[in-house]
Amino acid sequence: MDQYQSQDWVQSLHQFEHIIATNSESLQVESIIKLSRLSNRIPVSILVSTVPILVDLLDTSTANSVLKASVYCLKCISCQGDGKLAVTIGQSRAIHRILCLLPQSELALQRVLLKCIRNIVAFDGPNRVNLVRIGGLKVVVDMLNSDTCPDDSLRRLLLDILSALALLREVRRSVFNLRAVGLLVEACKVGKMVSRARAGQAIGLLGLVKRARRELVNSGAIEALVDLLRNGDVSTRLVAGNALGVISSHVDYIRPVAEHGVIPLYAELLREQEPLGKEIAEDVFCILAVTDDNAVAIVEHLVTIMRGNDNESVGAAADVVWDLSSYKHVLPVFHSFGVISLLVELLRRSDDSNVKEKVCGAIGQLSYNDAERVVIADLGGISVLISMLEDESEEVKDNAAQALVCLYEDPLLCDRMSGALSHPVFLRVRERMVQTRAAELRLAESVRQMTVDELTWNPALG
Repeated sequence: MDQYQSQDWVQSLHQFEHIIATNSESLQVESIIKLSRLSNRIPVSILVSTVPILVDLLDTSTANSVLKASVYCLKCISCQGDGKLAVTIGQSRAIHRILCLLPQSELALQRVLLKCIRNIVAFDGPNRVNLVRIGGLKVVVDMLNSDTCPDDSLRRLLLDILSALALLREVRRSVFNLRAVGLLVEACKVGKMVSRARAGQAIGLLGLVKRARRELVNSGAIEALVDLLRNGDVSTRLVAGNALGVISSHVDYIRPVAEHGVIPLYAELLREQEPLGKEIAEDVFCILAVTDDNAVAIVEHLVTIMRGNDNESVGAAADVVWDLSSYKHVLPVFHSFGVISLLVELLRRSDDSNVKEKVCGAIGQLSYNDAERVVIADLGGISVLISMLEDESEEVKDNAAQALVCLYEDPLLCDRMSGALSHPVFLRVRERMVQTRAAELRLAESVRQMTVDELTWNPALG
């Protein structure tokens, strides 16, 4: 292996093959350890050629020192080549051989074996499938549930592997059937952040199943996900935020999720530049706001954001206000925090098309309510909306026109609408809304009539 220093990798490979074939335990161990140390410098093509040699040594007949060195070397190699070597190792007989060695090995060797499996399944999806297919999931779960697994480092390795396997649908189903949901939640609480994030993603996917959701909550999933949402990096927080949204989508868990202080954390997602984070926060706020206390806390954060200078965040917050404008119990909260006044002011001073689109949409939704229409008009909102009919954005013009149509249909306000009545955008949108309402009435009448016919139908008459 000294020849590696001369960069003559092919010759060094032949020398390595020769040493392994000599059956000299000390030389084999020395050569394998050197290969491990140099694995980050050796060309991938050479490393690929060493894999079958090392895998052949994964046998109970191999000397323990050689066996341990071989597993360690495969673990090192699996990290190289941007995952390519992990795929190569997985396509060999390594996974099956490691799984066979695992139960009968002493603690130190078990630790190295598990590190090797962890790397193999972390880098490659098909390797996860292969491990599960040959019974690896049950081995992992049994070891975690065993009273003989007191070693923390060993347990974390097993949880790392479980979090990777749980990205597979069939594994999540098995985790539920094996009553191992608590182990998945544990994987979300401990270990490296990348492993915890995988477990969080699996929890979110498993939470889509109604039967599993209660068990997840009872096992502490909310606490684990909130910790990720609070302390994780950007991608981890997105995963945790989405998973918590899945859990909170059931009415029984809206309050428990909110009581863990998530509303400020989702407000932070709204402020950040990641579009997916804003989308997740918007969706979750719409879920959590169904209770009065949550609505107050959410609106308070939205107002703070809309008073800021970041257009993307302001637009995202206004979009949530648009959604919440259809919640009757939220309207008094809007009045308490001066939301309508803030919306009108934003429309006056903002030059951002996205902000104007979302604000016009929110005002339009609020315009369906008598009390809110009066407030909008008294704040000078009508003239501002009329000016939006000249905006460059079609979405802004349409949303503004819809709000103006609702305001015009109020007998107390129609005399203030002279500036909009002849505008082509207003006329077009008004006609479209009239047609839409007529179609909805026809559909409702059709459904009502069909119901009457069905109730009065006499089978004897054919």
